[in-house]
Formats: sequence, C-alpha cells, structure tokens
Amino acid sequence: MAPATLPPGGRSYERLVQRLNRFPQGAPSSERLFQILRLLFSEKEAGLVAQLPIRPFTVARAAALWRMPLREAEGTLEALAGRSLLLDFPTRSGRRYVLPPPMAGFFEFSLMRVRGDLDQKLLSELLHQYLNVEEDFVHDLFATGSTQMGRAFVDESAIPAHDALHVLDHERASAVVRGAKAIGISACYCRHKASHLGRACVAPMDICMTFGSTADSLARHGNARRVEAAECLDLLQEARERGLVQFGENVREKVSFICNCCGCCCEAMQAARRFAFMKPVHTTSYLPRVEADACTGCGRCVNACPVEALALVSAHDPRRRAARRARLEEARCLGCGVCVRTCTRSALRLEPRPQRVLTPASTAHRVVLMAIERGKLAELLVDGQSSYGHRAAAAVLGAILKLPPVKRALASRQLQSRYLDRLLGGH
Repeated sequence: MAPATLPPGGRSYERLVQRLNRFPQGAPSSERLFQILRLLFSEKEAGLVAQLPIRPFTVARAAALWRMPLREAEGTLEALAGRSLLLDFPTRSGRRYVLPPPMAGFFEFSLMRVRGDLDQKLLSELLHQYLNVEEDFVHDLFATGSTQMGRAFVDESAIPAHDALHVLDHERASAVVRGAKAIGISACYCRHKASHLGRACVAPMDICMTFGSTADSLARHGNARRVEAAECLDLLQEARERGLVQFGENVREKVSFICNCCGCCCEAMQAARRFAFMKPVHTTSYLPRVEADACTGCGRCVNACPVEALALVSAHDPRRRAARRARLEEARCLGCGVCVRTCTRSALRLEPRPQRVLTPASTAHRVVLMAIERGKLAELLVDGQSSYGHRAAAAVLGAILKLPPVKRALASRQLQSRYLDRLLGGH
C-alpha cells in the first residue's frame, strides 16, 4: 500500500494513529483512515487524544499531560465522551476516562444512533472502504495472532436437553444479560452503515447490546438506551428467531458487548468467511452434526449459515441420483447453532466439540494475550505517555502470571525484564 498523504494539520492525526497503534487492536495507517479521523476529531482534539495513556486516567492526569487548567481539561474530556470518542466511568477515587480502540470502540459508537453533528453517510462510505475494501485493518483485527477480540455464543435453545446442563454460564448470552449491572441498547453499527450504502438487510436495527461500564457511559451521553434484563432477553430471543448470531467480547467475566449479527452486513461474519482458516472469531464449544439419513437436502441450513460452513453435496443414493444432503466444513463453523433452528427434519443437532474452547478470563487477560501475540506487551506495561500506576502494572502482571508457560516465556522475552523473569520463575 502506498504511504498515506497527510491532510492539513496532519501531524496531529499522524500522532493519533501512532497512539491508536500502541494498543493491541490498532488501525493501520492509510489515506482513508486520516479521512475518517478528520471527520471524528478536530485537529486540536487529535493532538490532545494522541497524548492520552492506554490505561484509564483521571481529569488531573489529562490536564497534566496537556498542560492546561483542570476545568478546561474536564470540558474537553466531557466533549469527547459526549461523542463517545472516549468512555467515562465513575470510581471511588473519581471519574476516569479511557480511549477505546477503533473496534470494538469508537468506529462503532459513531453509528450507534442517528446524529446530526456528523455526516454519517460520508463516514459510512469511508468506513466501508477502510474496513471492507482495503484489507489491512480487518486482517490485523481479525486474523493476527491466535487470540481475537470476539467470540460466538451458542444458541442455547438449540442444545439437546441432556447437554444443556454442561453449557457454562459464560457460554450463554442470557447469563451475560442477567448478570449485567447496566444494559444499553443501540443501533446496530453494521446495519446502520449498510443502510447509508443502500445495502442493509431487514434484520432488526435497534438490537446492539452493551453492558456494564460501557453501557453506562454510552447511555449517559445518549448513544444507548438503558433497558432492564427482561427487555434485553426478549431482544435476544427475537435475534435468534431471525437467524442472527450472537457475537460478543471474548472474555468470561464482565462481557462488554453482544452484537446480533447477520451474514450480509456484519463485519465479524464477513471476516469469518474471508479469513476462515485463521480463526478470526472464536467458536463455541459445539458443532452441528448432520444426520445423513434424515437430511432431505432442502438447503435451509446452507442459506442460514452466516459463514458458509455448510454446503449441499451429492447424497450418493443410486435410487435418487439428484438427491443432495448437507455437509459441514468444521474448520469454518462457529458452532452458533443458527443452522439447527432452521432444520425442519431434525437432521441437525449440536454436539460438544472434542475439546472445550478456552476463553480468556477477563478483558485484561485477553488484552495481554493479544499484546504478546502482536509484540505490543511493553506498551501496556510501560504505557509510555505516563508513569504507570502500581495498580495498573499489577493488573497486567497478574494476567501474565496466569498465562500458559509458553506465553509467559514470550512475555518475558518481549519485556526483557529481570523482575518479570524472577516472577515467572526464571534465574
């Protein structure tokens, strides 16, 4: 790809891109990315945000970094949070802010409601070019490393009764909803973007779910509608009946989002098709099994599968030469169970995979794994824009200590830290 041409005031945007790429989920530089950032951030804002730490920070910390009065810094942070370019959340020691990654983050937030302060049609066109035509961003996001940001949830209603007891809580979207302290509903970013391009499907629009502090921040600034668990569970059921896949944050604890994805508009499903063998979306612990004798080859499951994991092949029946039946390509399958719901002949059923899929415990655990695999662990630990707080460093080190030995050794090599070596049992 040719080097991106910097726009007027481009040094601020270039520094912002460098800041975004210190996080494991970055944004490869390109002409299109600069155009997107110019729509979302003023030149002054870009320069200020470029200085922010990776970890959550206080108003006082931002004011010190920006060398501006506390009240002015607070006003700037509130303006950015009001457009959901930053997330904010209360803590015992006061309000903190954090710059989310582009995805899952402020790219989506910019289209999770209809807004008059932003040319959303132009933004949709630019995002489509950057995410769907150019390949670098989506490849880096979904097909780099073995730990990804998102995973599929299994359709609980598609699991046979005798296996239902073995489904763990973190594998159930309903358990995430019931356990959330705050729930927000917003417009589906993917379908909203597609609507501006004239290619959105008829799946529900207002069905994007956020939880916890993310939901609280988005709702506080008008980018999400607060709902109770009962309404969110009804929306989950509607999504399943519409054949949508639940795709959420790849963690066991405090899941921050669940999207209800179609195969036509959703970028995660598109990535799962484009980069299938790189496992861009973590699968469930289940696989559908085709009962060959019961399958009539109607093709409903093939049409329903969002990642093209099913196909019709010859039934090899000498009495019916034209007969077809479904065949599963396991390497492509998410194990979501959408296909099982569509089958009217009970020819598909979900069964446990030979090995249960392992999910990172927390966001910190996932981010550390992603950072190790992408060579960015030192950025997390040092957080070059500021002196790293003891509690933040402890969270990262705690996540490292829980890693398998191979990952811990790789972490130690990346940090070249004698202290970490001693923690990990080295000499």
